[in-house]
Amino acid sequence: MLASHAIVGRACDRLVRTLENKGVFVLTANYVGDRTIDIREASPVPPAAGQVQIEVAYTGICGTDLHVFHGSMDARVTQPAIIGHEMSGRIAALGEGVTGWSIGDPVTVMPLDWDGTCPACLAGNQHICQNLNFIGIDSPGALQGSWNVSASVLVALPETLRLDHAALVEPVAVSVHDVRRSGLVPGEKAVVIGGGPIGVLIATTAREFGGEVVVIELDPTRRQAVADLGFQVLDPTATDQVEWVTQWTGGAGADVVFEVSGAASAVLGATDLAKVRGRLVVVAIHPQPRPINLQRLFWRELTIIGARVYERPDFEKAVELLDAGVIPADLLITRIEPISATADAFAALEAGQAMKILIDCQAGAQA
Repeated sequence: MLASHAIVGRACDRLVRTLENKGVFVLTANYVGDRTIDIREASPVPPAAGQVQIEVAYTGICGTDLHVFHGSMDARVTQPAIIGHEMSGRIAALGEGVTGWSIGDPVTVMPLDWDGTCPACLAGNQHICQNLNFIGIDSPGALQGSWNVSASVLVALPETLRLDHAALVEPVAVSVHDVRRSGLVPGEKAVVIGGGPIGVLIATTAREFGGEVVVIELDPTRRQAVADLGFQVLDPTATDQVEWVTQWTGGAGADVVFEVSGAASAVLGATDLAKVRGRLVVVAIHPQPRPINLQRLFWRELTIIGARVYERPDFEKAVELLDAGVIPADLLITRIEPISATADAFAALEAGQAMKILIDCQAGAQA
């Protein structure tokens, strides 16, 4: 249900009152190692020069957060760590020198902080800076009620976009970047290996960009969810996926294959699905090297494309797709939990019991 202007106005008034109340505290969800999330109280501090303070409405938990939770990124994450980078909220305070923004503005954050001096940045590839600070991993993230960030990373949201839906802007931007990296053009056939949240978003974005899409997914619950969105979906345990894709493409193979599952077997088999001079886009995070069929790569002159994070135009397109209702946000968001239940949310995602869980970062805040 869209918030009325009156509700928005009351929310803005509450932001101002919150800032004026010196006794306010918010809750923070902290990763402290050993698959443990610790909920703590914190008092908001004023934003520094060039920063804004955001009253975080919702933060989504994603596969990268699960990698952190599992300890796979302990070399990068300083504990205790407030993680989280899929979010939405409203500006609560402006630091000195910040212009172009107002208290109450709905925003999300593109969580990339680059140095601007490394070879990648100087070549125009700031989003994959060689010294990139990924906010929410390398520095404090959005699993907290009050978050100070540089105004440079803000992305404006329209008032017409619900804040729970807006928490999906970051993963939708991932899908936009992935599809753009693939070079997909209208009429091309795309295979998405993996029907989790990012796989569904890639499939939806590829379809919006004019592609014909099939999704391969092992889990029956996720297969049904994908089918409910109008996609063809294959069970690789019951269907010969290579034979099916070969018939679907008239013997050619897929123009684009997106590897989103992160499974070694999927990487090894992905090259068998692509046509001559087809493209394989590696989306999933692989924590260790994977075998790949180089003979097939050579024989069909395939191209392998890495797709990591996003650029600002991807974020802007993601906002547009969500605001237009192209992205099935309500079907993707399994449920919303208070920040006090963050540990339970991680456990549910780890067990495959949800597609996407949002954390309500204001639940439990007190003055």
